[in-house]
Amino acid sequence: MKILITAGPTREPLDPVRYLTNRSSGKMGYALAQAALEAGHQVTLISGPTALTAPEGVSLIRIETARQMFEAVRDHLASQDVAIFSAAVADYRPAAVAEQKIKKTGDTLTLTLTLEKTEDILGSARSLFGYTGFLVGFAAETQHLLAHAEEKRQRKGCDLLIANDVSQPGIGFDSGENEVTLCLPDAAPIPLPRQTKAALARELLAFISQQATLKTSL
Repeated sequence: MKILITAGPTREPLDPVRYLTNRSSGKMGYALAQAALEAGHQVTLISGPTALTAPEGVSLIRIETARQMFEAVRDHLASQDVAIFSAAVADYRPAAVAEQKIKKTGDTLTLTLTLEKTEDILGSARSLFGYTGFLVGFAAETQHLLAHAEEKRQRKGCDLLIANDVSQPGIGFDSGENEVTLCLPDAAPIPLPRQTKAALARELLAFISQQATLKTSL
């Protein structure tokens, strides 16, 4: 199959030397790309800034901002059988980017930033891009994991939503391990135990391949 995977964080510039970002390392998305390659799939990896080396054999597209990731997904999604959105895309960006470095001034102790929403990449897959393939989203939550994940799965039109509680120590952002719950339409949530991201990626790819094949045969 042809599989598109997004990975890593985005960087939203504030001025020429600063940006807003998050703690995503990209390890989960890169592990998924490696697992997909090992299973014989063709992989397009759209990656935000990471310190990782992309698996040999992927078609790599590097981006920095949420808008750039949105545009890359828009341009490559239609030909994909499966799309896995594992990137931690910034929800907001500065409404205006300063042309020069923002300096401390006088006795002012605070700085107020005006933020605007970034593009909804996962939410655009069905509604804006008309994607009909097997759509997989991720939800990193700190509370009410299953309720928030199921609401997101329905709202974004996902065939599968992979949820993880990033408030738990030792898993999720910038860790080598993860523990997730799979949310599907008309099925009970499926918890997967804590394991390395490489092992989890192989298990997820096998499950996604099976579900995508079932969807195509219906």
